[in-house]
Amino acid sequence: MAWRRGWISLFLFTLAMINYVDRVALSVASKSIAEEFGLSPVTMGYLFSSFLWTYLLCLIPMGILVDRLGTKTINAAGITIWSAATMLTGVSWNFVSLIGTRLAMGVGEATTFPAGGRVVREWIPAGERGVTNAIFMAGTQAGPAVGALLVAWIISQIGWRGSFLVVGAAGFIWLLAWLIWFEQPEKAKWLGAEERDKILRERDAKTSALQSRTKATRVLDLLRNRTMVGLALAEGCAVYTQYLFLTWLPSYLQTTRGLTILKTGMFTALPYAGAAVLGILLGRLSDRLLTADAVGKGRRRSMGIVMMLSSSVILFTPFVDDIWLLLSLFTISLTGMATAISLNFSLVNDLLRNPEDSGKAMSILIVGGNTFGVAAPIVTGHVIQATGSYNWAFGIAGLLLVAGATILFTMTRTPIEIQTHPA
Repeated sequence: MAWRRGWISLFLFTLAMINYVDRVALSVASKSIAEEFGLSPVTMGYLFSSFLWTYLLCLIPMGILVDRLGTKTINAAGITIWSAATMLTGVSWNFVSLIGTRLAMGVGEATTFPAGGRVVREWIPAGERGVTNAIFMAGTQAGPAVGALLVAWIISQIGWRGSFLVVGAAGFIWLLAWLIWFEQPEKAKWLGAEERDKILRERDAKTSALQSRTKATRVLDLLRNRTMVGLALAEGCAVYTQYLFLTWLPSYLQTTRGLTILKTGMFTALPYAGAAVLGILLGRLSDRLLTADAVGKGRRRSMGIVMMLSSSVILFTPFVDDIWLLLSLFTISLTGMATAISLNFSLVNDLLRNPEDSGKAMSILIVGGNTFGVAAPIVTGHVIQATGSYNWAFGIAGLLLVAGATILFTMTRTPIEIQTHPA
């Protein structure tokens, strides 16, 4: 049987990669921007965080729109908005205009994961979700890896403004391919009949009690579910570390290790590249270890707990002086964090009994994650300014990862199954 659904994994991987190239561009250019506009660490923390303000506000509305309008339309609109906003960052003239472009970017990027989560639900058999979500999330590691190298090189050639124009333009290439080739599996002409039947037959976990014609659940009902809340909180504990790395790692390397912009790009890229590869392998392992019955019962959580605990090795960062040992530590932490996030994505679909709620449930998960994520750049900026050190920044992240593993173990042991009402 042809595995043409693999193209969907490629679409998701490249969507997430472009998303995160655009996010990390500001971090790599931060020293140049701070010097040009005279910005303090605290002010930079707010600038790093600003795109998450609108991102967070728009996630649940985007999830609702995904469930109503479909993934093709919403993903197309989203990448158009955030790519244009990224390009406009390159023509910003002061701090306020920088904030404005970041807020617009947050609106566009809020579409990616609610829509991507629904694409996985519609296209991928339940027994393949672990590796598919791992590939999707690998894009969030490949993006900073590619972006750190690319943006650092462009800055060295034509300055920080040109870097935003180049990376923003890449989104429009993806948009063209998406509009030409993407459809739901029921409609995709390039999909063979045998593979189509397999997808439609196996895309819901076997223990699901409700089928695709069930009425959609209200957002508030999902928010009252203990498992849904537990997944959102655990996601937050992992995403805090994600944004600590994404926003402050280049600055940390330049400030504490005295690296040039080009070397910072390389040393930022290496841990992310390692995490991208290892994350896919671990996602594949989670699928191979689980039976269909275990998937429906949420047994994927055990691996998620292990991954969050492995990511907490970030606690040892203040005690490591050797740069290569430090990069190994960052690779382990990024791998554990990214794998835990992708497993949480899979767990939502594994435990969700009503397929019609996929967009909203994914939005709630991501809201939980980014409620913590929005705080990470700001808290880190205040910690650096107050202590003159990054030590407590890494300590806070490590402790949250341990807390997230505990939440995952105690709060996510029952299905997300709710008495439904008209949407």
